[in-house]
Amino acid sequence: MQATRRSSRHLILPLPGNEAFAHRLANECDWDFGSLETRNFPDGESYLRILSDVVDKAVTLVCTLARPDEGFLRLIFAADAARSLGASEVTLIAPYLAYMRQDRRFRAGEAVTSLTFARLISKSFDRLITVDPHLHRYPALSALYSIPTATLHAAPLLADWIAAEVAAPLLIGPDEESEQWVSAIATRVGAPHAVLQKVRHGDRDVEIELPDLSMWRDRQPVLVDDIAASGHTLIEAARKLRMQGLAAPDVAVVHGIFAGDSYEQLVPLCRRIVSTDSVTHPSNRVGLTPLIATHIAVAASNDDLARHRRPPEPVDDVERAGIDSFPASDPPPWGRG
Repeated sequence: MQATRRSSRHLILPLPGNEAFAHRLANECDWDFGSLETRNFPDGESYLRILSDVVDKAVTLVCTLARPDEGFLRLIFAADAARSLGASEVTLIAPYLAYMRQDRRFRAGEAVTSLTFARLISKSFDRLITVDPHLHRYPALSALYSIPTATLHAAPLLADWIAAEVAAPLLIGPDEESEQWVSAIATRVGAPHAVLQKVRHGDRDVEIELPDLSMWRDRQPVLVDDIAASGHTLIEAARKLRMQGLAAPDVAVVHGIFAGDSYEQLVPLCRRIVSTDSVTHPSNRVGLTPLIATHIAVAASNDDLARHRRPPEPVDDVERAGIDSFPASDPPPWGRG
């Protein structure tokens, strides 16, 4: 007779579109897998219902934030609902973390959205776990977020994929700032590396200069980057590599967003395009759930990682009666008299 699996005190709840990732993570961590019901009212407002018991559970919401404006309110509603329904703590696992690029006021009147976004997340969650956030002027997530954060790194996973799948690679980084990151991957792979010179004139206007790579024509170029957003840097780099007589490159990125038709433009210029599953995309080849599960297992013995907020006050009989009866029998205040 097969033994019945005991219920865990940990519950994973995926936001829409994150079910497959969350299911793999639940299996890795041996946690319970929960579910949400979401839909939209005719006026566009979001409806959300947690279908799983969260009382005294450590609830983890899984939501990649590659396109945050489409579902951010649902995420906040889910966190608040879990807490008000009795969850002991609420953690966010965001394989991709949004709103990191606007880290200063470049022109008068601009919103520093990275700080605003961090405040909103920090007010709703006890802890944040993410992979390779696009830190630029911030030294660490703790400079923005007031909750404990864990920044995990996928570069070793990309390096291991390259070592296993690419013969005689030449690692190429997108700009001078990537030098240290690319050199670390190259060292792990045991391959030479180079970096491009990038001049950005706008979100979609990037000028790329390649160093002379003619000495490496017998090697397979691999363009590596932490994020492919507009994809224009990779597209321009791939074109110029061919102009120098090198082979069509492989591309390996952590976060494959590929906005617009950038992926379709990049495909004919490359041999292969590979990304992690931080953002669901046809290029996904490298799974992040083992990385996250390992971090969770190591951190599990340290209860100080999460900020345990005071649980919500219980609803008394009078308040419960009002909740249950309105609006079926209690007239709204503006309709009296």
